[in-house]
Amino acid sequence: MSSIEPTNQALILQPRRRLTREARHRQLMDAAWQLIREEGTEALSLGRLAERSDITKPVVYDHFGTRSGLLAALYREFDARQTAIMDAARETSEPTLASKATIIASSYVDCVLAQGREISGIIAALAGSPELERMKRDYEVIFIEKCRAALAPFAGKGTIGLPGLWAMLGAAEALSYAAASGDITAEQAQNELFETIVAMVERSAR
Repeated sequence: MSSIEPTNQALILQPRRRLTREARHRQLMDAAWQLIREEGTEALSLGRLAERSDITKPVVYDHFGTRSGLLAALYREFDARQTAIMDAARETSEPTLASKATIIASSYVDCVLAQGREISGIIAALAGSPELERMKRDYEVIFIEKCRAALAPFAGKGTIGLPGLWAMLGAAEALSYAAASGDITAEQAQNELFETIVAMVERSAR
């Protein structure tokens, strides 16, 4: 007669529950962010991600295909989060230049800080691939156009030119990463970006 109690035997024989594809994808994305946070972007590979997630390599390859595919998925998630934060803030903002500039500045900085220093590693890795760099640039163009649409009513008869918008984006990236690295505070980053945005719009209105 077996010495194993029926309830314990049932637990032993019960197969491990398989995750849905969506749940597995979420698990892998979370594990990838954590891996980058702890070990840096250089440590990120599909094999390392499989090992960390305690699953086989083919499962990870099925979700992302290549390391570039994984990097692209991580950046798209960051961009979607940033867009959602900015869009939600715009819905409740006042129709003033100060309000719109505050939303752009705070949303950008807050999203980078929420993601942590790992996003700078992701962006640096994207620069190593022409295909990924084009993808990043496409998302940047969308962001710039959103900012132009939000700020255009305050430029009078003038037009907010692309050079100023690209300069604004460059400042947003540099200030946000400086804040994420602890070189400046989040408030300093937001205030400086706010001043940059307002100056750009006021210059366009002349």
